[in-house]
Amino acid sequence: MESGYVTTPFGRRPMSLGMLASQQLAETIEPGMKRSKWKLFRAICEARPALGVSDRALTVLDALLTFYPDDEISEEKGLIVFPSNAQLSLRARGMTPATLRRHLAVLVEAGLILRKDSPNGKRYARRDRAGAIGEAFGFSVAPLLARAVEIETLAAQAVADRELLRVTRERLTLCRRDISKLIAAALEEGVSGDWEGISAMFRALLARIPRVATAEDLALHLDEMGLLRAEVVNMLERRLRTKKIDANESQIEHHKQNSNPDSIYELEPSFETKQGEKAAADNDPNAGPSDERRLKQQKPSGGMSNRAEGAADPGAGPGLKSFPLGLVLQACPSILDYGPGGSIGNWRDLMSAAVVVRSMLGVSPSAYEEACSGMGPENAATVIACILERGGHINSPGGYLRDLTRRTERGEFAIGPMLMALVRANGLTARHAS
Repeated sequence: MESGYVTTPFGRRPMSLGMLASQQLAETIEPGMKRSKWKLFRAICEARPALGVSDRALTVLDALLTFYPDDEISEEKGLIVFPSNAQLSLRARGMTPATLRRHLAVLVEAGLILRKDSPNGKRYARRDRAGAIGEAFGFSVAPLLARAVEIETLAAQAVADRELLRVTRERLTLCRRDISKLIAAALEEGVSGDWEGISAMFRALLARIPRVATAEDLALHLDEMGLLRAEVVNMLERRLRTKKIDANESQIEHHKQNSNPDSIYELEPSFETKQGEKAAADNDPNAGPSDERRLKQQKPSGGMSNRAEGAADPGAGPGLKSFPLGLVLQACPSILDYGPGGSIGNWRDLMSAAVVVRSMLGVSPSAYEEACSGMGPENAATVIACILERGGHINSPGGYLRDLTRRTERGEFAIGPMLMALVRANGLTARHAS
């Protein structure tokens, strides 16, 4: 700051600690620091909400900067502008004097400009014989230069937040469109499933989206919508794969009948082969290589349904789709206390915590091993976390886990609805607690 000492406002305007802090900040300008006044002004416009100034106040700041003689603000060229209220009002789009004073006060309180009042409150400059300004009284733009890095950082964050909000809103719109049209396609094609319940869940999710939402709010709704979309896609893929299997079976049957219509032997095994048939075939000395290959290819009916659930990650089970770890922890925060060091940062930590919780819940090692084999270790750990989150609602965690494993093998269980219900329940609990 040019004065080098504390300056107080003229007349009845009081001094405040905020003004004193702004004056001290203005004295910390690094030597040789320069900034384009219009680039800095655009950054202030971007960061306006964080700086706590209105658009009308920015109009006044814009007018003030037009009185600064150079494009770059620097200490060498002076930091004081001294327009009269009449001149400032003209450049502020004809703003009335009372409104002008009010918004000048807002800029001072926000720490963007400083007052350097003369003894009589007038704004002017004293010049030497060469015409150079020796001392000036008016408004100092020193805080703009002192806070330039802070303002630019706030502006960059505001731009990033706005872009994140735009992208999240677009993704949510696409997800809503996908779910709506997939449900319509399922109803049109007569795909079996509780489509009325899914439609009601979809409408409930839509009703919960606020008209004015932050990126964080929309991200939460996007996660829930994504779960619902994944479940709808899995149901439709299961129908497609079932139709493909039926078509393949019809072609195989047609081929057998045409290739040897007089044969009394059925060379292709049924998908509902009972246990022991493979052992019998292994003991049959007449069984040929082609029969062995066919027996190796046979799977129970549940296995086919599992594959219809959709592709899973390499660590996931054959029939379940794994979900992001962050979503699992959002739905099941209680499992965090059992992770290594009281936190969970990756799937390995979650599986370690699940082993501890499995023992605490009284789930036998064999039941958990079966779940890992049938669902995949990540999904088995996720189910254990869900069981822990539901607490006293499950009387026999071990029996419940075995039942879910059997339902998984039959293609009748999906983790998505369970996670979505817990996410919603935790959201309601957090809202009630706040």
